Amino acid sequence: MDSIAKNDLAGLFQRLSETFTAQRSFLIELDGKVGDSDLGITMNKGFNAAWESVKANTTDPIGKTLQLAGMAIAKAAPSTMGTLTATGFMRGGKAVGDAPSIGTAEIAAFWTAYHDGVAERGKAKRGDKTLLDVLDPIATSLRASAAAGVALTPALEAAAQAAADGLEATRTMVAQHGKAACFPEKSLGLQDAGATVGVLIIDTLRAFAAASTESSS
Repeated sequence: MDSIAKNDLAGLFQRLSETFTAQRSFLIELDGKVGDSDLGITMNKGFNAAWESVKANTTDPIGKTLQLAGMAIAKAAPSTMGTLTATGFMRGGKAVGDAPSIGTAEIAAFWTAYHDGVAERGKAKRGDKTLLDVLDPIATSLRASAAAGVALTPALEAAAQAAADGLEATRTMVAQHGKAACFPEKSLGLQDAGATVGVLIIDTLRAFAAASTESSS
């Protein structure tokens, strides 16, 4: 898959909705170890709403469609993680702008803006055992792929692996934010729940691009 077009977005968000439906119970259990146990519920609601928004949007350009998907997540999932995810999609969509399709350069701009929005909104940094511990590797990897002229599908594969490595590293960290920070010793050894959401998003995007590449070959 060389690029993601406007008419690909509904299929992509359907995959995201399916991912968070399938992972709902896992995220509830993971979040319950040091959090409020609501992560699976809010992400499921948020991405179901985002899919409905994208399906209904047949006229706006890609960037605006992504921004409106973010707004749908914010409305459906008004939790901390819902708000951060919504911010990421809204900032990322703004960065994509009026681009006719999303290639490696555009996806790098999307994830860089996603990272920056979450960092500003969440007041966190890499190493704090948060979503940023996967967003930073994703954005860094995609910028490097864009600079090297790497095609979209392999660029997403590299970014997904960087995210997986970042998620694994959160096991060695102690939580600095949220409810988990009240029980720092309990968070050590666990993968961060928010970072897990980031990995699920980028890996769903990777799988969507890979499947599209296979079907067109």
